[in-house]
Amino acid sequence: MTKRLGIIGYPIGHSISPIFQQAALDALGIDATYEKWEVTPEGVGDFVNGLRAPDSWGINITLPHKQAVIPFLDEVDEWATAAGAVNTIVNHDGRLTGHNTDGPGFLRALLVETGYDPKGTRALILGAGGSARGILLALARGGVDSLVIANRTMERAETLAKLAVENGVKSEAIPIAGNVLIKAAASADLIVNCTSVGMSHGPDEQGTPLTAAQIPASAIVNDVVYTPLETPLLREAAAAGATALGGLHMLVYQGVLSFQMWTGQEAPADVMLAAATKEMTSRSA
Repeated sequence: MTKRLGIIGYPIGHSISPIFQQAALDALGIDATYEKWEVTPEGVGDFVNGLRAPDSWGINITLPHKQAVIPFLDEVDEWATAAGAVNTIVNHDGRLTGHNTDGPGFLRALLVETGYDPKGTRALILGAGGSARGILLALARGGVDSLVIANRTMERAETLAKLAVENGVKSEAIPIAGNVLIKAAASADLIVNCTSVGMSHGPDEQGTPLTAAQIPASAIVNDVVYTPLETPLLREAAAAGATALGGLHMLVYQGVLSFQMWTGQEAPADVMLAAATKEMTSRSA
C-alpha cells in the first residue's frame, strides 16, 4: 500500500516541502507520496480526522493551522505543548500525535552547518512571533546563557523574555532599533532574524535589521527567511566576516526530523538540502 504524506496550509502554493520530502522518499526507495493540500480554516477538523486512515503516515502543518489542529489530536508531545504549536502529525494505527520540530530543527541545522552549541552562549533574537518562540525554547533547553529579544512591540518581546526566564535563562526585551540594539548585537555569539525584513515580496525586502558594522566577526548570523536564499542581512553578515546561515537549512532540518518520525528511517539530509536549494534557485532565476 502506497503511504500518503503531505503538508497543509492556507494558502499552500508557495511550499517547497513536497520537493525535498519526495526526494528523500525516492532516495530511500520508500513507497510513499508527499503532497500539499490547501485546507481552509473551516475544513481543518475533517481533514485531520481523515489522517487516521491506514494509508496515511501523517502530515506537516504550516500557517495558519499550527494551533488549529491541536483539538483534533489524541496526544500532543511536551515540546509542541511548550511551543503552543504543532507542525507535524504522526498516525500510529489511527491514533494521532502532534509534534513540533521547528526548534529542534533550528538547533540541528546550526550544529551540522556551523558547529554551534548553545551552551554558555549569548543570543540575540530579532522578532517575537511564533518562530521566535520556538527558537527561544530550543536555545533555552540547549543551555544558552542569556537571551535578548528585540521587537517593535515591546509587550510581545517582554512576553518572550518572561518565557526565557521561566526556562531558567537570563533575558532582556529591547526595541529593535537604536543604540540598545547595536549594543546587544555587539556582544552576541548568535544573532537570529525571526522578522520578515529582507523577505522577497515582503514589506521591506531590501531591508536589514543590522549592518556589517554592527555585526561582530565572531558571531553566527542565522536568518530564518529563506526567500531569497541570500537575504540582505546575510550579505551584511558575510561582509562583517561573520558566519552566515540561511533559513532554508532550518526548513530542511525540521523536515528531516518529521521524516524520521513518519518512516522510522534516517533521513538523507544531504539529498533533501540539495533538492530544496535547487528548487529555490530555479524560482529566483
